Amino acid sequence: MKIQLRKKNDIELFVQFPYREDWIARIREMTFRKWHPEEQAWVIPYSTGSLNQLLKLFEGIPLMVEDTLLEECDLLSEHELDVVPIHLETIDFEQSSWSIAVKRQLSIRLKLKGYSRQTMRTYISHLERFYRFYETCREVPVHDLLLVYSNKLVGEGRSHAYVNQAISAIKFHLEKVCGLLEGNFSYIRPKKQHKLPNVLSVGDVKRLLDSVQNLKHRAILLLTYSSGLRVSEVVKLQLRDLDQERRTLHVRQGKGRKDRLTVLSEHAFAAVQLYVSRYKPERWLFPGQHDGRSITERSVQKIFEKALVDAKIVKDVSLHSLRHSFATHLLEGGIDIRYIQELLGHRNVQTTEIYTHVAVKNIKNIKSPLDTMLDG
Repeated sequence: MKIQLRKKNDIELFVQFPYREDWIARIREMTFRKWHPEEQAWVIPYSTGSLNQLLKLFEGIPLMVEDTLLEECDLLSEHELDVVPIHLETIDFEQSSWSIAVKRQLSIRLKLKGYSRQTMRTYISHLERFYRFYETCREVPVHDLLLVYSNKLVGEGRSHAYVNQAISAIKFHLEKVCGLLEGNFSYIRPKKQHKLPNVLSVGDVKRLLDSVQNLKHRAILLLTYSSGLRVSEVVKLQLRDLDQERRTLHVRQGKGRKDRLTVLSEHAFAAVQLYVSRYKPERWLFPGQHDGRSITERSVQKIFEKALVDAKIVKDVSLHSLRHSFATHLLEGGIDIRYIQELLGHRNVQTTEIYTHVAVKNIKNIKSPLDTMLDG
């Protein structure tokens, strides 16, 4: 029986071992340790003090360390006890089937590459479905399997975005986990569909926000719209991220692991102050039901869905439409598209330019020939 040690991020480590009451009693002696239910592992600070305490508490017990962690941490590489590196060996795809081991290898590779938790969940789901398909099509040559599978998805009516995402997930697995070179398998990506974002009018947004009476829910939706936030960004906000004096909101590690500054609305900040004075949140600005955790993305989506019903808005929109509406309303208000690009955190201005197709500032000045005919 061994203890596994791997990186969670730059400041924390995962400690994992089989269930043993005496080992659990030992880990509970550590300072600042906490249990991570999703990973079924303990989390400790990535510090010299914590590592020394861990090695002392589990002295004489074999320790398996992630190879990248072993390379960067001198304390572990110089340790004289039984430290075994966890080498990420490639998987023989033709001989493998979906299992906990395959899922774990994929998870580790995705973590090492810095993928977000949401992307990891999505990729793992795609791979699980792909392996189920593979079990029924063992006769298909490996180099054609991805092409056959993607054609199957298109035939089922899956969106092109869905198929492209599935290809990316499977391609990552075949290359990074199974060790296959890209030239060893064929695939054709469906042509990207160009759809216009669903946008709410200024009046719709006002009715939506006015329909929310709960202080916490109102503060969430006000910030989401007024700062152009993604749901993954609003749930991780902390009070320190709001700078009233500079009228900025600091988004930390948004999509693509990027920090950015966006605008902070005075009205949104006032709503946040009212909420904070009543509920006094600690670590997270919007905590969830479980201690130490932020509100979940699904909970925020439900808040938006209820507000839609209460405001009697029947348009086909989602929470992300508030971000689309933020950008569109800025563009209609005459704000330069380069500024909007920075506020949204887009890497390329072409991504932001899609809002020029839904902005109606100039279109409203065009009179339909039908109106000209009937008015005359």
